[in-house]
Amino acid sequence: MAKATFAAGCFWGVEAAFRQIPGVTSTRVGYTGGEMKDPTYKDVCTDRTGHAEAVEVSYEPEKVSYEVLLNTFWENHDPTQLNRQGPDFGSQYRSAIFYHSPEQEQAARESKEKLEKSGKFSRPIVTQIVPAVMFYEAEDYHQQYLEKRGLAHCHI
Repeated sequence: MAKATFAAGCFWGVEAAFRQIPGVTSTRVGYTGGEMKDPTYKDVCTDRTGHAEAVEVSYEPEKVSYEVLLNTFWENHDPTQLNRQGPDFGSQYRSAIFYHSPEQEQAARESKEKLEKSGKFSRPIVTQIVPAVMFYEAEDYHQQYLEKRGLAHCHI
């Protein structure tokens, strides 16, 4: 089992996208990348904790590659928007890849560079690639939020 952690705006839709991938065994949404210990959703919404809304993905590397997870990350948000996605704004909605190993870091940097060179976006990609730090699980009502409500996605 391996872990991958991504921030790409509101964590509800991001989690739903990763849950569809064969080889992903579980997901959990939460907060990471900030200084505050044990933040709540209310805390993170103040944009003063330094945390991003993120999804921690547990997966079986023999069934799904980290590169497939990276592709899903890039395809499910606009990585050129600084500290926002759609109507949501603030540093908690930033685009970030939190790597758990040197191999993940290298793969993330290579995939970002490849996407930058592809010409798909006219603006620069602002995605942070940073080491994974403490992940604080979000409140239970946020876990699998869309699935619990019979929704497939929340993208605009």
